[in-house]
Amino acid sequence: MRCVNRNKQTFWYALYNATATEMDDYGNQIGTYTTYGNPIKANGNISAAKGEVVTRQFGDDDLYDRIIVLEDRDTPIDEYTRLWVDLTPELNANGTLKVDSNGNAVTPHNYIVHRVGRGLPKFGSATIAISKVTVT
Repeated sequence: MRCVNRNKQTFWYALYNATATEMDDYGNQIGTYTTYGNPIKANGNISAAKGEVVTRQFGDDDLYDRIIVLEDRDTPIDEYTRLWVDLTPELNANGTLKVDSNGNAVTPHNYIVHRVGRGLPKFGSATIAISKVTVT
């Protein structure tokens, strides 16, 4: 499937890296946290809002808000990816996400991937169901 260039919108995504363990001063495990890679800029056809036609694509499920269609079915985006849609993340000069003095992102992600559907290998596209989130 081909996407018309004038219908494409810019969005950013960050891929899951690993789960790290947080230790205290005595070497005791006090928790775990998830790490993500640097935000990557991409373009795709993003639906305006959920409607009857796009609802059928992943079934009658209310767990997603919008759909992104990408020409490249081999995009690395999966269910663990964070997204910035209609929002540009603030980045440092080296491409990492800018954080405040508390270690929180200055512009946190506003969508997560709910499900990814991939088309046929040679000519297929990727369809991604995404859900809006509020990160504090």
